[in-house]
Amino acid sequence: MDNIKVVFMGTPDFSVSVLEGLIENYDVVGVVSQPDKKIGRHQVLTNTPVKAVALEHNIKVFQPVNIKEDYEGILALNPDIIITCAYGQIIPKEILDYPRLGCVNVHASLLPKYRGGAPIHKSIINGDEKTGVTIMYMDVKMDSGDIISQEETTITDQDNLETVHDRLSIIGRDLLLKTLPSIIDGTNDRIPQDVSKVTYAYNIKREEEHIDFSMSVREVFNLIRGLSPVPGANAILDDKEMKIYASIISGNKCSGKPGEITNTYKNGIGVCCGDGEIILTDIKPFGKKRMSAASYLNGIDKSSIIGKEFK
Repeated sequence: MDNIKVVFMGTPDFSVSVLEGLIENYDVVGVVSQPDKKIGRHQVLTNTPVKAVALEHNIKVFQPVNIKEDYEGILALNPDIIITCAYGQIIPKEILDYPRLGCVNVHASLLPKYRGGAPIHKSIINGDEKTGVTIMYMDVKMDSGDIISQEETTITDQDNLETVHDRLSIIGRDLLLKTLPSIIDGTNDRIPQDVSKVTYAYNIKREEEHIDFSMSVREVFNLIRGLSPVPGANAILDDKEMKIYASIISGNKCSGKPGEITNTYKNGIGVCCGDGEIILTDIKPFGKKRMSAASYLNGIDKSSIIGKEFK
């Protein structure tokens, strides 16, 4: 165990394994996380996942509403290095310039591709065959610092947001722990990003969650799995929103209009897209719990939905 002092900055589930890996191997003297939020139907004020882990290990937690104005307590810990992973606020220069070993970020893409807050969503939605994790130095612009190390992973058709998220979280933890010794002893790589190859993955907007069935079958399939399970893709049927979490590319041609239900199957609902049929297999009808499309079909007259159209 190195006796360097680490401050960790992160908020969601993705960051948890990274923090746990640091706690096992280094002296984590403080954790910075976003303010707690009210969650669920009863709006219960709930610790962020990272804060919960920090409290389990009796680590001091800071939750500034605006870190650009409230950072002195963090610097007072005198960290040798600050490590961030999906923290959620832009880090001010006063913090970036403080640690003697710098500020290092664990980012869930192969930079310079997909700077921003939704790189995993976008990699799947865009049909990428691979993604990965980048360990990078931070600077004042979003995800623009020099690259220290990277590791790739393949995206398959069986993947969705959840599986890639969980895999990258572990890859991020392991790559960080493998990379840190070189950062500490000053032998690490430092590769400037190729600005000609920069792309962005901003946080998903509400309108991006809606399925346009005039797209190709592959594009609809990728959108559904790129948003599953959270926030979930959606479409409107009988003027009510239905969430859609999984689908299958049937390979069948389709004579109906895009969005029209033309078939029902044992495993789902056949819907026309721009160039063929997709089968919706995992759904949440309005006002009901998430269920298999097969269960949904068993509870209705199947013939009643043939010809209906998702909007």
